[in-house]
Amino acid sequence: MADSSADTSAVPRNVDDVQEVTPWEVHAGEKGIDYQRLIEKFGSQRIDPSLLERIERLTKQTPHRFLRRGIFFSHRDMQQVLDNYETNKPFYLYTGRGPSSEAMHLGHLVPFIFTKHLQDVFDVPLVIQMTDDEKFLWKDLTLEEAHRLAYENAKDIIACGFDINKTFIFSDLDYMAQEPQFYRNVLRVRKCVTFNQVKGIFGLTDSDSTGKIAFPAVQAVPSFSNTFPQIFGDRADVFCLIPCAIDQDPYFRMTRDVAPRLGYLKPALIHSTFFPGLQGPKGKMSASDPNSSIFLTDAVDQITAKVIPITVTYVQTTLLSQTCTVRVLPFLDPEARVFGRP
Repeated sequence: MADSSADTSAVPRNVDDVQEVTPWEVHAGEKGIDYQRLIEKFGSQRIDPSLLERIERLTKQTPHRFLRRGIFFSHRDMQQVLDNYETNKPFYLYTGRGPSSEAMHLGHLVPFIFTKHLQDVFDVPLVIQMTDDEKFLWKDLTLEEAHRLAYENAKDIIACGFDINKTFIFSDLDYMAQEPQFYRNVLRVRKCVTFNQVKGIFGLTDSDSTGKIAFPAVQAVPSFSNTFPQIFGDRADVFCLIPCAIDQDPYFRMTRDVAPRLGYLKPALIHSTFFPGLQGPKGKMSASDPNSSIFLTDAVDQITAKVIPITVTYVQTTLLSQTCTVRVLPFLDPEARVFGRP
């Protein structure tokens, strides 16, 4: 799952005002991502205390720590999800992964950890899309390698502990060939979205391949319940909630625009912030940059080699520059002696 072009509504005042958040690029100034600005740009709603109170009242559980700490911070139509739950109307969860690396990293885990919590609390079906077709189109991967990585990444996802009786994990390359309704919905969406709309929403250009232009419909259609007849039969009226990082929102703004024209329900979304890369808050952990990420398969010595130099740099540039009265750097050296003790 990749899951909009640069904001041109105002001229940046300085380098810290510059940020770009698309399904494929995330970067900002030294102060990091301005999430309030994203809410305003994308037109979503901030998760507020009243929403958390309602979640707690209906589920009779303390809201997940990702909600309490603002890691999931924005939503579209979450109140409608709770309305459905309160009136015993069905809904399902949909999230995904774009497999571009041998293993997932800590940032990839955030939506899956939260989705596992949602499945446990609401006791609902879950579909997980592996967009191996997308990674073939955007990355320097063969079709066979992208497909293989989908299965490798699925192992990490399965390890999160989802309910095996209510979870369907699928590769686009496999499922579209097996389920006619998937491709039929893809065609319905494509007919509703123009070339110019896709370029405007996703920042694509005339130089991009037709595969990239056509792909967004593939990520859209798992939002519609009749894409999965083996789960929902021919029902098109089962509501969908999508937990994802906010860079995926452009796909589902498009989906929400198209859905009523097809007689389908608009999906609801709940957005997370980004897990910062090891180099700092200017970007997110990325599988494309191994030095920015801690992968789930990293050994202890590999994690240490990534984290310690960054910690030393942080101490030198931040703490020591603030005229700290206690020198912190020796704590990072196992051979150092501080106050006479090892």
